[in-house]
Order: sequence, then C-alpha cells, then structure tokens
Amino acid sequence: MSNLIQAIILGAVQGLTEFLPVSSTAHLVLVPWFFGWTDPFLTSLAFDVSLHLGTLVALLIYFRADWIELATNA
Repeated sequence: MSNLIQAIILGAVQGLTEFLPVSSTAHLVLVPWFFGWTDPFLTSLAFDVSLHLGTLVALLIYFRADWIELATNA
C-alpha cells in the first residue's frame, strides 16, 4: 500500500477521533501497528504534529465565522 493512502487513512483516523474523549495520538500509533505499516515517516513525531496541525487549520476554517463574530463583538 502506498504511503499516500496510508497517510490519508491516518489523517481520517486523526480527524474522526480528535473529538472523542480518548487519545487521538494513540490511534496514530495503534493503526500502523494493527496494519503492520513500518514506514518510519508515518510513525514519526513530525508526521503526528503535521496531522494535529491539519486538524487545527480545518477547525479554524470551519469555525471562521464564529471566530470573526467573537472578535468583533468583544
């Protein structure tokens, strides 16, 4: 399986589990272990941080109207 598909799967897992009351970072460790993925980049801290950053950017974009409203009404 290509690294791109593996990265997409891990990104989807990160996005889906971010709001559950469990560690989304643990899922990023367990999914490669469960599927036997051994690519060092997919299990690196840099990749985990980039997935968390992607989640942050997605949330900022999704809630941009709320952020603007909060900033202008303060």
